[in-house]
Amino acid sequence: MPMIDPHYSLSGFAVGLLVGMTGVGGGSLMTPILILLFGIHPATAVGTDLLYAAATKTGGSLVHGLARSIDWRVVRRLASGSIPATGVTLAVLSHFNLDGEAASGLITLVLSIALFLTAFVLVFGGPIVKLYRARVSELDPKRTGIITVLVGLLLGVLVSVSSVGAGAIGVVLLVLLYPHLPMAKIVGSDIAHAVPLTLIAGIGHWMMGSVDWHIMTSLLVGSLPGIFVGSYFATRIPERALQLVLATTLFVVASRIAYQHATEASAIFTAFTRRAVP
Repeated sequence: MPMIDPHYSLSGFAVGLLVGMTGVGGGSLMTPILILLFGIHPATAVGTDLLYAAATKTGGSLVHGLARSIDWRVVRRLASGSIPATGVTLAVLSHFNLDGEAASGLITLVLSIALFLTAFVLVFGGPIVKLYRARVSELDPKRTGIITVLVGLLLGVLVSVSSVGAGAIGVVLLVLLYPHLPMAKIVGSDIAHAVPLTLIAGIGHWMMGSVDWHIMTSLLVGSLPGIFVGSYFATRIPERALQLVLATTLFVVASRIAYQHATEASAIFTAFTRRAVP
């Protein structure tokens, strides 16, 4: 199969393994791997990962749908904020030259912020949620609905620019908004919402020419078996230990991307000032 690159498939298997064991890490790891390990342009890495995520999350959404662990009311609220935000964000991105330095700098900046947030949520999300659930009994339904739409808007922007945000960040925000909703429904609703979000964002990136189908096919070939193997070992390895390892990895990766972004920005600024000053 000439279309399958074993290096990408192996990376897909490793990420799928972590996703199967922890439930998070798809976009948070795949996009940085494509950028840092394979040298893929940030725009292409994001666009490819979005369609890759849409494919993998569709399977998870079907499983949760059959188990009736999706609250479609929450999904509709999130989508009513995220889908318009995705459309607006893609429209703004379309005015950039996605192969240029400005688009690359914007994507790496948002990506590093999203990765830092994800790492923070993995480490401190559990204690924050426990404390919150112990103190908050019930929220105003109308206010909860409005805030859920705003959360969807935030996720739409983050995911469209960086492909990160629809996993750990979305789950924790939903837990804070719906403290009495079972965790299975929180996760199921987040995954179900991520399907149209990543699909629409991915199609938008494809129309702008920032999707590599060869890479995506190779990633899927490795990640789908990885998810199944990871799901099998999920109950056999301490989840907290895995989350801490994943959080540390994300922090290191985010720091590396932020440093790279700062270095490139400094070089651009230096070149600009040299041209501006006779």
